[in-house]
Amino acid sequence: MSVMRVAQVAEPRGSFEIVERELPEPGPGHVRIVVEASGVCHTDAIFVQTPFPGIRFPLVTGHEVAGRIDAVGEGVVGWAVGTRVEVGWFGGQCGRCRPCRQGDFISCENLRVPGWAYDGGYATHMVAPVEALARIPEGLSAIDAAPLGCAGVTSFMGLRTSVARAGDLVAILGIGGLGHLGIQYAAKMGFETVAIARGRDKEALARQLGADHYIDSTASDPAQMLKELGGAKVVLGTAASSDAMSATVDGLAPHGQLVSIGVTDQSLKVSPVQLIGNSRTVSGHPSGTAQEVEETMAFSARTGVRPMVETMRLEEVNDAFARMLSGAARFRMVLTMGG
Repeated sequence: MSVMRVAQVAEPRGSFEIVERELPEPGPGHVRIVVEASGVCHTDAIFVQTPFPGIRFPLVTGHEVAGRIDAVGEGVVGWAVGTRVEVGWFGGQCGRCRPCRQGDFISCENLRVPGWAYDGGYATHMVAPVEALARIPEGLSAIDAAPLGCAGVTSFMGLRTSVARAGDLVAILGIGGLGHLGIQYAAKMGFETVAIARGRDKEALARQLGADHYIDSTASDPAQMLKELGGAKVVLGTAASSDAMSATVDGLAPHGQLVSIGVTDQSLKVSPVQLIGNSRTVSGHPSGTAQEVEETMAFSARTGVRPMVETMRLEEVNDAFARMLSGAARFRMVLTMGG
């Protein structure tokens, strides 16, 4: 019997354990992937630590997965054994709901997220539907590709679909797992890029990543500083802090936009007066479809955008998870698989 190894959690709030399972065969419309790298995303903690709707235990999470196809199921066309692929937050759509029927697959009401709808990438192998697959371009390693399936595509598409155009002033709030990628994308897209973070110790890194300006939010009012720079066309809120996002709204230019991608359940504090006078808007942005993940990776490979990662082996998953939760990882934690 052929076997694979998975890092599973037996019950909510439990620890990971490495177990062997029988190697699954891909069904119709699915492929099996040999996992080479799997990002450890903060959203994984929601699945592991809370009684999230639809979660079944034992749980194998992981939705930033890079590897190679090693088997294809019946009816699969256009995907061959050996192809390098990524599976991100977008793990497939139902095709039946209204958003799907309108072609808005990332807004699918029954979105299939790896590690939630089916076993994810904390494993040596996984099975995924073909609609979840994105081709990894040459020049991008599996370790670099993995975080782009969630953190990368969210930052990239959050900017790409915003109201900003090349040359506009764009601010990236936060220099973490999302923000360090957002700064790079903003700079490579041709925006005059502002980094906003707490303290002066992050300025050197922000400028190294491509920021033209740096605002220490502990030393000055970020909205006032943005106004002195002419006003931001877009603020990409990557920090998971509603207060920090709210504090930037008055720094938006007329018709400016706050795009929230940092996940928090705390309310934003924005008044109609702040929005109406200058026609400002506040919006959120989800992850991205498999095609958008593919485009994110292609842009990254071509322009030199890379995530800053720390790696640990699959067997070290509990240490990796703890380091991610503590915020100590700089900036994305990635699991690598053994033979």
